[in-house]
Amino acid sequence: MNAEFALWMFPVLLGAIFMGVPVAYALMSVALAFGVPTFGPSLVVMFAQRVEEVSSSHLLAAVPLFIFMGAMLEKSGIAEGMFDEIGHWTRRLPGGIAVATIVICVLFAASSGVVGATETVVGLLAVPVMMRHGYDKGLISGTICAGGSLGSIIPPSVLVVILATIADLGIGDLFTAMMFPGLILAGLYIVYILTYTTIRPGAAPRMEAEADPGPVLPRLLRTAYYLLPPISLIVCVLGSIIFGIAVPTEAAAVGAIGGIVLTIIYRRFTYAVMKDALIVTLSITAIVLTIVLGGLMFLGVFAGSGGLILLQQFFAESGLGPWGTAAIILGITFVAGFVLDPISIMLILIPLAMPIIKSFGFDPVWFSILLLLMIQTSLLTPPMAGAIFYFRTIAPPEISLRDMYRGVVPFILLHFVVLALLIAFPQIALWLPSVLLGFD
Repeated sequence: MNAEFALWMFPVLLGAIFMGVPVAYALMSVALAFGVPTFGPSLVVMFAQRVEEVSSSHLLAAVPLFIFMGAMLEKSGIAEGMFDEIGHWTRRLPGGIAVATIVICVLFAASSGVVGATETVVGLLAVPVMMRHGYDKGLISGTICAGGSLGSIIPPSVLVVILATIADLGIGDLFTAMMFPGLILAGLYIVYILTYTTIRPGAAPRMEAEADPGPVLPRLLRTAYYLLPPISLIVCVLGSIIFGIAVPTEAAAVGAIGGIVLTIIYRRFTYAVMKDALIVTLSITAIVLTIVLGGLMFLGVFAGSGGLILLQQFFAESGLGPWGTAAIILGITFVAGFVLDPISIMLILIPLAMPIIKSFGFDPVWFSILLLLMIQTSLLTPPMAGAIFYFRTIAPPEISLRDMYRGVVPFILLHFVVLALLIAFPQIALWLPSVLLGFD
């Protein structure tokens, strides 16, 4: 199979996905169909090496542990307690429940690292409350979808663990670099909600003040009781990775054990909680790692057939220049998000993009953050918005698809604001790694 013929792997892959074949199996099937004519029996050895690569990866071993940590917080009801407590302090703000939703999304994203898990858990907690208080359905949809998508840009994101594995970048560098962009984006979400609900009070009716909220000190102690232990666990896990105290797998293991300890501290540990958390962990991990395996098989056949070199030569000789090439790659990432899941996008695009980006002198960590932001944006963008599909599984029938599409548009615009800021001021992503890690 020549290199030009290898390029047909992409349209065949998209065709299989549009026919309803699950992404992981579509990747494997296309890799098999195009690999046999080129590699013959040796394809079995190549695929076996990919299986061994996935099963023996120390970084990928952190994935189920991060997922388990978040699952324990959700199944034990600790996340619900955190949401209720944050809501007590934001209830008098314009759009106070939506503001609390974004805050809990940041905290839960920092404990689970999975977009679907963050959106589903927080949606189940927040949607009934916002519906009961008469919130605008578009605002509800946009808040949950955008807040849930923070799982891809707030560390410890599972996507970043996979990205670091593929791009051969330091996971501590990526976690540190994504911190400010993620928090800025979440801050802009909150500013938008406050502004919108101030201009249109009917979109988020104010909650009635408590008759007697009680003394401030007991309320602060109650808040500390519900928030400080989970936040301390998150800080310890991320801090140990960022400062090189522990490798990601070790830190994730500490997080998993910490999740169990927290359920014991809060007296929520039961056999049912542990069983449910393990089932969630196994199902999500199986999906993630199967997609990773399929992507590596696809990439191995494509690269081995010369397709990767052909595409790199095309960009090098196209005359687009550094910024034109970067814009094309970001645009392809955005469009690919309409039909591919984020993991597949990274598995296909990162090996192609990173050598080109490095050859033009761009910082690979900075560009990785841009790619993550574009993937997150495509998750929100209709008509093939992954975040909306997640939300539809938990949304009440009163919220229509039109409400969802209408609600996510302002948040999508905020993503492009952050993208422009990162392009204009790369130090937003690179300053913190340089200070904390001496990253150059």
